[in-house]
This record gives sequence, C-alpha cells and structure tokens, in this order.
Amino acid sequence: MTDDGTLAVGVIGVGSMGAHHARVYAGLPTVDLVGVADTDWERAKEIAAKHGTRALNRATLLRAVDAVSVVVPTRYHGAIVREALEADTHVLVEKPFVADPVEGRELIALADRRDLRLQVGHIERFNPAVRALTDVLPEMDVLAVDARRLGPPVDRENTDGVVEDLMIHDLDVLLSLFDAEVDEAFAAGVGGEPHVTATLQLDNGVLGTLTASRVTHQKVRELAVTGRECQVTVDYLTQSVKIHRHSLPGYVESDGDVRYRSESVVERPQINNGEPLHAELDSFVSAVNAGTDPEVTGHDGIRAIELVHRIRNEVDGPEATVVGTGGR
Repeated sequence: MTDDGTLAVGVIGVGSMGAHHARVYAGLPTVDLVGVADTDWERAKEIAAKHGTRALNRATLLRAVDAVSVVVPTRYHGAIVREALEADTHVLVEKPFVADPVEGRELIALADRRDLRLQVGHIERFNPAVRALTDVLPEMDVLAVDARRLGPPVDRENTDGVVEDLMIHDLDVLLSLFDAEVDEAFAAGVGGEPHVTATLQLDNGVLGTLTASRVTHQKVRELAVTGRECQVTVDYLTQSVKIHRHSLPGYVESDGDVRYRSESVVERPQINNGEPLHAELDSFVSAVNAGTDPEVTGHDGIRAIELVHRIRNEVDGPEATVVGTGGR
C-alpha cells in the first residue's frame, strides 16, 4: 500500500494493450500507478511520462507494487508471473494464461500458497452486453450458441494462432455461461489461412459453433444464443443486445405476386455501456483489496487454453498446440 492507503500497481509490458492498462490504472481513484516496465526502455519512458509515473526495470517495479498487470507475449507469461508471485505481488495476466496448462497449475498453486490473487484477462466477461446476456439466460431453454469473431489481418506483431488469439475469447464466454463440460470438439480450418470454425457439444446438450478469422474485410464480434423461447444476439463492439421473440412467418400477396414475409418482436434491453478493460481492472483491484477470488481465475484460464489445444489438434494435429505471443 502507498502512504495514503491506496493500492500500489504497475504494468509489465506497455505495448499496444499494456499501454491501455497503464491508462486505466492511472484513472482509477483506488490505486496509485507507481511504475511501468518494458524491455523497450524508450517505450516505457514514453508511457510513464504520459501517465505521470516512472519507467522502472522489472525487479524494481515488483519491489514497489502490491499488484501488477502482465501484458507481454504469451511465451513469457509463465516466467514473469512466477517472478511476480515470488515477489508477493498479486497478478493479472493477459490471455492466454500460459502456453502449458501444467505450468498454469503450478502458478495457481504458488498463488494459493502465498495467498495472492491471480486473475486472467479474459476481457469479454466484462463487456456490458455479455453481463446483460447472463441476466436473460436463466429464462431460456438454450439449444445452441453461435459466435463469430472476424476481421482483417492485424498491424501488430502476433505469432499466436487465430484460435488462441481470437476464438479463445468466445470459448471462455461459452464456458462461463454454462455449468457444463465439452463432450466433443470438432474443428476445421481453411488451408494455410487463419480462418477456423469449431463445433462443440456440451454435456448439457448445448451445441456451440464458433468461427474466428483474420482474413475477412469486415470486423465482426457477435454472439447468438438460440433457445426454444427466443434468440438473443450480442454485438460485442456496439455493446448491444437484441432479443427476438414470436416469429410469425407466412406468405402474402401483393400486386399479384406471392412473397414470403417473417415478422417478429425484437426487444432491446437497455445496456449501461462502459469500457470492458476499466471494469476488468477495477474488478481485479477489488478482489485484491477484499482478499476474494477474482472474477476470472487461473482455473478459468486453464479451461480455455485446454480447449484451444483440443481445437488446434483437430485443425493442425497434436504437434500444433504451442501458444505464441498473445494479443487481442
């Protein structure tokens, strides 16, 4: 804690996403952003100056903080998270949690032994539209979930595959929505292209179909939940939800022509829009201050990465389950 009783926090890795972590922390009234660290010293100084804090080396930063965000390439997650936990520092690590679930379990055990909070940055859990969806689901007899996460190639360095970089968001959301395990997983990809579709059968009967792509020319972030009573669609980008009920299909005659028409009632719940990253970091800080389990645990992160491995095995074979550098 700082002298005024606020939580001392830092950010390790201030690339495109880590810089946003620094920005949000700098604006949270319950924390003091005491420093940032990056292997690119000039970048660290630039981000530190922008947010009124200091550029520090990693060891010095870990001695100065109570909690830290780890926003570095995935291949470094395990080592840096371990270093932070051994320095008695609470950790939020960006997704994917780790490349190897075995290493992830070791880190969870280390955090438990030291009574430290370990949160994984699955940001879509904090999207206001997803939170609104969780209010609707108890009223539904869900049959299927369809997710599309599509877009053009990114202009940042990223050696993660499309499954662990993009689809993992929807895998985590799917797993969080239902108290169920994945019985079967099938997947296929377009040869040589970052475009993958996976079909998952949950043990509660729900069918999940997820597509992730980096080759489309339109950015799409959508989730549709089909139930016997209605269909609910979520747009992650606009943070909006639509509930489609009471479809009335039929044929109508107009000017001598017969045409098909379908009408339905569409409800649009009011959403309190907000930045998911702000909600995520605020939730992490609250868990640290209260000594409670974080909203997205290390175990959640492992479930997601194990499912990523299953899907990658379907697409590329067992040798293709190594996770790369992370991203969004």
